[in-house]
Amino acid sequence: MHRCHPIQGKLFFESRLPLLFRTFAHSKFAFFAALLVLSTPPCLADAGARPNVVVILTDDQGWGDLSVHGNRNLSTPHIDSLARDGVTLEQFLVCSVCAPTRAEFLTGRYYPRTGVSGVSTGQERLNPDEFTIGELFQDAGYATGIFGKWHNGTQPPYHPNDQGFDEFYGFTSGHWGHYFSPPLEHNGTMVRGNGYVADDFTDHAIEFIRKHREQKFFCYLPFNTPHSPMMVDDRFYDKFEDAAIDPRHRDPQREDLAMTRAALAMCENIDWNVGRLLSEIEGLHLSEQTIVVFFCDNGPNSYRFNGGMKGKKGSIDEGGVRSPCFIRWPGQIDGGQRIEHLTAALDLMPTLAELAGIDWQPPKPIDGKNLLPLFRRSQGAWPERTIFSIRGNQISARTDRFRLDAKGHLFDLRQDLGQTTDVASRHPDLTTRLKKQAAEFGESMRQAFDANTDRPFTVGYRAKTRLPARDGTPHGSIRRSSKAPNNSFFVNWVDASDHIDWPIDIGQTGLYEAVVHYTCAPSNVGVRIGAAANDASTSALVSVAFDPPLYAKPKERVKESHYFVKDFRALSLGTLNLTQGRTTLRLFASEPQGPGIIDVHSVELNRID
Repeated sequence: MHRCHPIQGKLFFESRLPLLFRTFAHSKFAFFAALLVLSTPPCLADAGARPNVVVILTDDQGWGDLSVHGNRNLSTPHIDSLARDGVTLEQFLVCSVCAPTRAEFLTGRYYPRTGVSGVSTGQERLNPDEFTIGELFQDAGYATGIFGKWHNGTQPPYHPNDQGFDEFYGFTSGHWGHYFSPPLEHNGTMVRGNGYVADDFTDHAIEFIRKHREQKFFCYLPFNTPHSPMMVDDRFYDKFEDAAIDPRHRDPQREDLAMTRAALAMCENIDWNVGRLLSEIEGLHLSEQTIVVFFCDNGPNSYRFNGGMKGKKGSIDEGGVRSPCFIRWPGQIDGGQRIEHLTAALDLMPTLAELAGIDWQPPKPIDGKNLLPLFRRSQGAWPERTIFSIRGNQISARTDRFRLDAKGHLFDLRQDLGQTTDVASRHPDLTTRLKKQAAEFGESMRQAFDANTDRPFTVGYRAKTRLPARDGTPHGSIRRSSKAPNNSFFVNWVDASDHIDWPIDIGQTGLYEAVVHYTCAPSNVGVRIGAAANDASTSALVSVAFDPPLYAKPKERVKESHYFVKDFRALSLGTLNLTQGRTTLRLFASEPQGPGIIDVHSVELNRID
């Protein structure tokens, strides 16, 4: 089991934890150990051994960004091969934005139930007492790894290493500001990436598979492309730079062709990396022992070809939430199947558990279904279901055939994929039923949202905790480096009365070193920076100028990007005696020496035992 984490030779005993951590300890350290057992389902009676699992997730790639779906603008032969050799879930639904989809995949539960309510400033965090697919396979004896974008929490116990993954290489934020050798994280330690991020993540996934080829592995590869910034290497972009685009979005006037060309190039890079991964699996003679899953986290991030569907990323219309999904397992799942029934990311956890022969009893009700009966040729009757999409206070309800949108309009998607004709008057009983279901679902989700609105950032669960700028609140003249909090840093600190706050929950009383990651112009050297919490404070002079330029972005294909990245320097501010419980960490300045103070990337609180 992987439940009790040693910290510098000591166990982080449950009795010393606040309520959040005690809940985590009860549910994850003990409960599942008693419930999780292994069995062999009927489909694996002749399989001999449990399969490896590889899950590939892409970021902001739409249903229409594949050649298998009729897009002649690009070629995606390797992803297309998963459809040819596996099962295609034709009506597969995800959420309208990234962190919610990841939460539903990881838990099999609608994302508001899991603690997730948004994509930044802590709203993306998956509650520690949720049982994840990583923990499911970890407890079944699998080596587990994630390589890419996590986006479900940064501070332990929200971190992927605390949510069922032995190995983590990537970033925890909602997006990253640079794609060529940027700063990344490896199991809690900041490192320098090696080359283009999608290639780098694939390299690490391949290395993980090679290392564990004699052991069963669960490999999660969540690419962060084609999410902006639209950076991609010349060898993929050259094909598209001056290419005529056809097919286009159903409303060509809304399409930004520069954005489309960049996205298509990034999608071809993804396909190339999927090809490398599949080739490695084949070369290791693991194809027949490995389930491969491919899907996307939401609709496309711009108006481009998407099969005529209405909506894109951020919308809960069909185009914002329908994703490709292919599942391949040679010899066990018949290739070329096309499942027309409604399915969702919610279904992947129970389905993969069944395929792998893991018999588990979920401690919390899950919303997903085991899809194995659909994969069998003699699938028989499959019950009608309604799947809900939620964004803020908007709810949309989907059945196999119809979608009730957030305004109460009903559309027959078999005849009208673009949602142009309201047929509510032709189906009054169905419309009434779906409206009632949507209202009831919405109320239960609002209660879930309300239960997770007041969650400070956890400190002291492990020896080191990083509090990035995206999780802080600036005061005075301080502002973020970009309009989106993710991957931003704090700039325009010009007055000693300005400060930055982080709401925190100290998990263990003790002495903590405060470290700020900063840049400082030569004219501002000598300013004093301090950190305070409760009645404790500490400070240090900035004695070294460190003012590097922003990273150049020569391979960014859409110039309107607002993402900025630079390097930062660490400065120890001294130590703080912190008491278990909730408080506010404040970063402040005094004794200014020039026209400004510092720029701030993050603060670390490192426990000293």
